Amino acid sequence: MSRSLVKFVLLASLALMAVAFWRKDALPRPGELRSELHQDPQQAAVGERPVDITVRGVTYAIRPRYSYDLYGLVVSMHDSDTWWDQAHREWNDHVNVVDLCVVWGANVRRDAYRAISFSNNEWECHWSTGSREAWQAFDQSAVANNHMVTDDPHIARRMRDVRVGDQVRFRGYLVDYTTYKNGAAAGTRVSSTVRNDTGNGACEVVYVKDFEILRATNRHWRILGKVAFWAFIAGLLAWIALPYRPRD
Repeated sequence: MSRSLVKFVLLASLALMAVAFWRKDALPRPGELRSELHQDPQQAAVGERPVDITVRGVTYAIRPRYSYDLYGLVVSMHDSDTWWDQAHREWNDHVNVVDLCVVWGANVRRDAYRAISFSNNEWECHWSTGSREAWQAFDQSAVANNHMVTDDPHIARRMRDVRVGDQVRFRGYLVDYTTYKNGAAAGTRVSSTVRNDTGNGACEVVYVKDFEILRATNRHWRILGKVAFWAFIAGLLAWIALPYRPRD
C-alpha cells in the first residue's frame, strides 16, 4: 500500500467523521414528520392505586395521577447511566432511565423548532436562540422534558435506542414517585401535569407502559461516522506499518 493511498484514507475518513458528527443530530424538516405529531398530548385523570416497583434492589413507590399519550419529535435527551451523571447515582435513582425533550403541535406544524438550540443536563432541558423572531414563533407550551420511568428492561432498551431527531410515541401515566432506602423515604419527584409551566425546566414524570420509535432519523450518518472512525484507525495502523523511507 502506497503512502499516498494511506494519506488519502486518513484525510477522507477524518473529513467524513467531521461531516457525520455535524449531521447526526440534525432535526428533520416539517415535511418529514408524521401527522400524528401535530396533535397535543392526551391526558386524563385516573384512579389508579399506588404501586411499588423494584429496580436494581431499590424500591420505588409510584403514584399514578393521569394517563398520558404523547407523539413527539426528540430534540434533546439525556441517559441517566452516562458516566458523568452523579446526581442519579447519589439519589439511588435507577428507575429514571432517560430524559427525552420533545416538541409537538404548533411547533412542528409551523417549523418553529429548527431555529432553536436544545440541550439537556441531568434534570432539565433548556432551549434558546439568538433570533427574536424564532423565539416569538416558538410555542413554549408545545415542548417538554420527560423523565422516562420504567421497571421493564425491554422498554428501557427501546428508550435507550432513541437518538435526537427520532419521532416517538409513548403511553403510560404522569406520576409522582418516592425512592426508599433502608425502608425510609429518601426523596420524592413530582410530575408537572400541565404544558404551560415549561419555562426551560418544568418536567413531566412518565411511568412508561408502551414506547415506540415511529421514525428514526440520521441513522445513516451515525453508521457512516462509525465506518469513518474505523477506516481512520485502519489507515493509522497502515501508516505506522509502512516501511521507513528516509528523505533524500
